[in-house]
Amino acid sequence: RHSPAVMAAGSGGPAARELFAEGLLQFLRPAVRQLDGHVHAVRESQVELREHIDSLATELCRINEDQKVALDLDPYVKKLLNARRRVVLVNNILQNAQERLRRLNHSVAKETVRRRAMLEAAGGYPQGLPGK
Repeated sequence: RHSPAVMAAGSGGPAARELFAEGLLQFLRPAVRQLDGHVHAVRESQVELREHIDSLATELCRINEDQKVALDLDPYVKKLLNARRRVVLVNNILQNAQERLRRLNHSVAKETVRRRAMLEAAGGYPQGLPGK
């Protein structure tokens, strides 16, 4: 069974469909903003992780050079650099995703304003939906 809003959007006229579309946009906007915030936080932690990997790799190289006993730390340094490379790749993916989220958020905001203007021009909001 469909909700009354879905039924109204499917069986009603253009105003009902516009109302449903605006409700959907209002529903999506907070989710997009929250997701954008989470992606931003992960990107920051990725940058911090990359800095720690760089620091650790530098320290391992320094220890390796200072050792009187031959201790081969090169494999560990290579593993750290490989991990750093993967962190950078993930960060690039997150950056692209965040940019797409920002564009989506902008589009949702523009569409909400456009639909609100259309509803107001068509005679205002139906009862129960506050106009802002």
